Amino acid sequence: MAATTAEPPAPLPVTAAAGEVIEVENLEPGSPDAGSGSSGSGSGRSTSEYSGWVYHLGVNSIGHEYCHLRFLVIRGKCVAMYKRDPHEDPGLEPIRKGFVSHTLMVEELGRQKVNHGDFYVLRLCNRLDQTKKGEIACATPGEARKWIEAFEQAKQQADHDLTKGVNWKRMQNENEFNLDEHRPRVRRYAKGLGKLVRIGKGPESLLRQSSDLQSHERVNTNFGGDTGDAPEAHEWRFVRTLNGIRIFEDIANSKGGKGILLKSVGVVGANPDTVFEMVLSLDKHKQYEWDMLIADLELVETIDGYCDVVYGTYEPKYLNWWKSKKDFVFSRQWFHGQDGAYNILQSPASHKKKTPRHGYGRAHINPTTWEIRRLNTSGSTPKCIVTRMVEISPSFWDRWKRRTSSNFDRSIAYALLSQVAGLREYFAANPAITSDSPSTVVKSKASEPLIIQSELEDSEPNDEFYDALVRGESFEDEDSDDDDDVMTSKAGKVKLKNVSWAIAGLAMKRSKASLERSELVTNSIPVAIDSSHFHGNVRRAKSEDDPNSWSAPGGEKFMIRGKTYLSDYTKIAGGDPLLKLIAVDWFKVNERFDSVALHPKSLVQSEAAKKIPFILVINLQVPAKPNYNLVMYYAAEKPVNKESLLGRFIDGTDAFRDARFKLIPSIVEGYWMVKRAVGTRACLLGKAVTCNYLRQDNFLEIDVDIGSSSVARSIIGLVLGYVTSIIVDLGILIEAKEEKELPEYILGTVRLNRVNPDAAVQI
Repeated sequence: MAATTAEPPAPLPVTAAAGEVIEVENLEPGSPDAGSGSSGSGSGRSTSEYSGWVYHLGVNSIGHEYCHLRFLVIRGKCVAMYKRDPHEDPGLEPIRKGFVSHTLMVEELGRQKVNHGDFYVLRLCNRLDQTKKGEIACATPGEARKWIEAFEQAKQQADHDLTKGVNWKRMQNENEFNLDEHRPRVRRYAKGLGKLVRIGKGPESLLRQSSDLQSHERVNTNFGGDTGDAPEAHEWRFVRTLNGIRIFEDIANSKGGKGILLKSVGVVGANPDTVFEMVLSLDKHKQYEWDMLIADLELVETIDGYCDVVYGTYEPKYLNWWKSKKDFVFSRQWFHGQDGAYNILQSPASHKKKTPRHGYGRAHINPTTWEIRRLNTSGSTPKCIVTRMVEISPSFWDRWKRRTSSNFDRSIAYALLSQVAGLREYFAANPAITSDSPSTVVKSKASEPLIIQSELEDSEPNDEFYDALVRGESFEDEDSDDDDDVMTSKAGKVKLKNVSWAIAGLAMKRSKASLERSELVTNSIPVAIDSSHFHGNVRRAKSEDDPNSWSAPGGEKFMIRGKTYLSDYTKIAGGDPLLKLIAVDWFKVNERFDSVALHPKSLVQSEAAKKIPFILVINLQVPAKPNYNLVMYYAAEKPVNKESLLGRFIDGTDAFRDARFKLIPSIVEGYWMVKRAVGTRACLLGKAVTCNYLRQDNFLEIDVDIGSSSVARSIIGLVLGYVTSIIVDLGILIEAKEEKELPEYILGTVRLNRVNPDAAVQI
């Protein structure tokens, strides 16, 4: 992160209501379409300010760890840190200040103990100098997500200024914002303001969270629930109502699971952050109020910020299925998606510190998951969809359905499914927990208020209630739960559904010919690409059951933005990929392997490859022992049109690429908990992990460092445990953000069939 002598942000009066969002339209930094100018006056660019209370974590000069409560302000690309809120003390000077550089990296370290409380830690560092780093702690994962977006916008501003050569001489002399350095003296700064975003409620929420009071105030992330961008291999059937909560059974013929899947689904009157905190809480007094099964919990070990091991006991006062006292050990892994949804995976475990307790029998807790997604409502009360998924024995479930056994209501599975009803009633009885919104957004004097759906420009729209997407060739509209055949969009237009959905999709989808006309040079002679000339070390699949192989499926299973997405959020089924997958490599290395295309034995360096107009190399770097590299090669038969979206992506800045490079995963076959962890939601890889780009000759290589994110490392670790039994589809595309770029199109696809780590070639 870099800095100059610019002055700290001038405080502005709070004039907007809590939770109000004022949006200012900005051109995307790094885009070839973005105009010149900086964040200063006269630049033509609006500046946003983000501010709020955080803990500053570090080590002082004598080696002692410290944790200081600080007020952080990000305005444009400038960062300032104060001891008090400068909006309440206009004469206050910051104790640290600086400018964000385009080499900034922000990593989520997950949930950690800070001042005897659970907080969500972010690490800030310079990609080119890992010694320049620091950490801040936030009260909730929602606040952490907003700070990530704030630093991302500052990073894009820095990249834009660097690209356009704005104030180049001044930028040469910029000091680096370093959370560990001696605090420099600073001066005030104030320029035109476009948006002021207050993150968090104030210092009391952090102080309470680090004490026994445990604040119940949470951030409203304004994210929407989502059906996903690829189909899931589940077919849910409603089987009964349990305490007002619907229970579903998965009747699909899943090959990857060991038992029957059940799920309970309910609407809980709280925001996702609050529900997530309640589910993870080890406070037995809270647990007693909503959970009839798992109450007396004890933290055994914290693996990392996204995984721990928990021990608990239970005395069978309510479930007489058990005859004696029980104890249990289980692991918990949790993930916070880019759409704001939470996934928690719980699996039975063993731990050397927790052998069976005297007088207790060791119980086996069924593998389960929690899914918590925000529900869009017209009222001010936050709501979310909570789904509890449980795997049970097929024989036990079959006996219950045939009414030969009435013990289901006294089983562990019953108690687990009932937890959703317990949460619903707990929050209904305690409305004060989420009555206030902790996010305050203040408009500048020159701005007019605009009501929008989200503070994050890349967020998907909020969706209504949703249970499951049935496996099949057709898709229902994913932005509503309305069962009617027509619905009114937010723009006031009537949008057809159900039967007409397929017709509308066909009408809005680009044909392969029109796609090539817009993205490739049409008047050039196509180069014939003979697949027999290109060989990776992973073979092309001969059949669907061929293990350790790849194939190139069509794009119709992936949902992408349609022509009218900016007005009605309609998504359509993808069409044929623009680029052709010609080979796949699977390497194992001792250290991270970058720039695969430059290796002398690389496919890209072959004579046949040099005749291809353009090759896209996707290098997925998988952290493990040893490390793995999954490399996919995509080819274009004609040169790329430099004015097209693909052309601007190929020759654009790293910030532009990071903001556009998107991947859609889909576990076609595999263990159900792996499916829940991976999901089917599109992911902007440049914002989730570190991506490095190499543009030379006729190729662009994208090195995706999965190990750069704690969340991604945790998910890939789970996937590797089941990789030999998994079939996964990946869709690659460039996100469209402007009307002229719509509809989106699939750049390339790949299906990986039960990849074997032992088959990887050593480099």
